Amino acid sequence: MSGEKLGHEDWRGNTQGLTWMHRLLIQSFRFMNLRFVYLGMAIFVVPFYLLFAHKGYITMYHYFRQRHGYGVWKAFRYVCLNHYRFGQIILDRFANYAGQPFQIDLDGNDTFVELSHGQTGFMVMSCHVGNYELAGYAFEATEKRFNALVYSGEAKTVMENRNRMFGRNNIRMIPALEDMSHIFLMNEALANGEIVSIPGDRIYGSPRFLECDFLGSKARFPLGPYAMALQRGVPTVAIFVMKESPYRYTAYIRRIEATEGKTRQERAASLAQHFAHELETILRKYPEQWFNYYEFWNHDEDAA
Repeated sequence: MSGEKLGHEDWRGNTQGLTWMHRLLIQSFRFMNLRFVYLGMAIFVVPFYLLFAHKGYITMYHYFRQRHGYGVWKAFRYVCLNHYRFGQIILDRFANYAGQPFQIDLDGNDTFVELSHGQTGFMVMSCHVGNYELAGYAFEATEKRFNALVYSGEAKTVMENRNRMFGRNNIRMIPALEDMSHIFLMNEALANGEIVSIPGDRIYGSPRFLECDFLGSKARFPLGPYAMALQRGVPTVAIFVMKESPYRYTAYIRRIEATEGKTRQERAASLAQHFAHELETILRKYPEQWFNYYEFWNHDEDAA
């Protein structure tokens, strides 16, 4: 563990575009076919980002070359596919705001149901892969209130629609704030036997991290989420919602546990490593659905 900061400050991941553009897009989805919008995005939007969002392009190229071992042309092809898939994910959210339904198949839901009926709260580790947010629009938290940590700098239209759709499903958003007050709200929710969802690959405002073996190299994962789970003594699951086809996703729900370590720090490292292992399994199956557009790994080797 180190006191250095995680290297994610350069890319916050907020939805781009003006408010009127977002609202026009939502209205358009009330009568337009999703596949048609995908086509327009592939022709006009994706090439623009490939040409002008150079930093995101380079980090994805490193990811496919160094983490998956792809050759030059295959890596380039997958960079294009990654940008296209990310565009689909964003469009799917707006289509859902407009009322278009998506099918979400569940893999491992028994674990979630069992914990939902338990006496204690539990934590859900999400990640910047697939479309985790879509699950919150499709499922209602009936047994326990669901508390989701979200980036406070998101676009106004996105936050408005999140509030509307999450609110009817018994899901409360907790914005991540600079004063770290969101930590108190999450601890309170766990103490009340509720569910808390937090990104397991990134946390806002904390410089402390754990190093895990991930896709063939050491990568930094935030200490905060795993330390909180152990401090509160609550069960932990990882959930990944991955795109399969235009209107279909699969939600993978996996229990993660600290299987090694005597000290709390060692157990937090073990829990984070278990999460990294589950995430690696997902990315071996869906390599193009990794959406961390910054250098996630410590690169000892020169960029290929």
